[in-house]
Amino acid sequence: MPASTVIRQTGRETGPLRHAFGKFVARVLGWTIVGGVPEPEKAIFIAAPHTTNWDGFYMQMVAWAMGVRLSWMTKHTLSFWPLGPVLRALGAVFVDRRANHDTVKSIAAQIRAADGIYLAIAPEGTRSWRPHWKSGFYTIAREAGVPIVMGFLDYKNKRGGCGPVLHLTGDIKADMDAIRAFYTPIEGLHPKNQGPILLQAELAAPPVQAEPPSPATASAPAAR
Repeated sequence: MPASTVIRQTGRETGPLRHAFGKFVARVLGWTIVGGVPEPEKAIFIAAPHTTNWDGFYMQMVAWAMGVRLSWMTKHTLSFWPLGPVLRALGAVFVDRRANHDTVKSIAAQIRAADGIYLAIAPEGTRSWRPHWKSGFYTIAREAGVPIVMGFLDYKNKRGGCGPVLHLTGDIKADMDAIRAFYTPIEGLHPKNQGPILLQAELAAPPVQAEPPSPATASAPAAR
């Protein structure tokens, strides 16, 4: 396990001061908070849509207002003092991306070992338009055996918080259909930067072939 890939097992709920501060900031900025701390002790927390650098600030504000402590992944090169301790206190998980071959398994193992954690991941992976979402959030959730919490920021209506909790079935299309149904109406700050809510694995899946008609059906005369 890479030493630089470490999840601090500090739980899923934020402290009362951050909770009060998040509610205060949300009220001042005119945002409505939807939901509170979800029921699962551990989950992957989708942070979407992601179209601006401001998303990190607003998602943190919304999470604190809900009473939720988010953990989030960032580059291990930012772990230096004094920035590293500050980022850790805010929930940062430092990941050495040079160890791509075992990063997913390492993070999943640490999630399983944690007492409680919500690991926030932005599946779009960038603020610019992309033809599909990155699959890391789905792969880690499956590997760790945890559900997905649908966190959201709806800039159009100034609403943010938690949607449904999705327990993955392993049927990628069915799981993504549920995710699409929730996120499709939600607009980021720059809607033109929102790409399709789609995983590349769905594009690679073979099309479903219709069964050929049975000989009896094929030879039956057409109804008049």
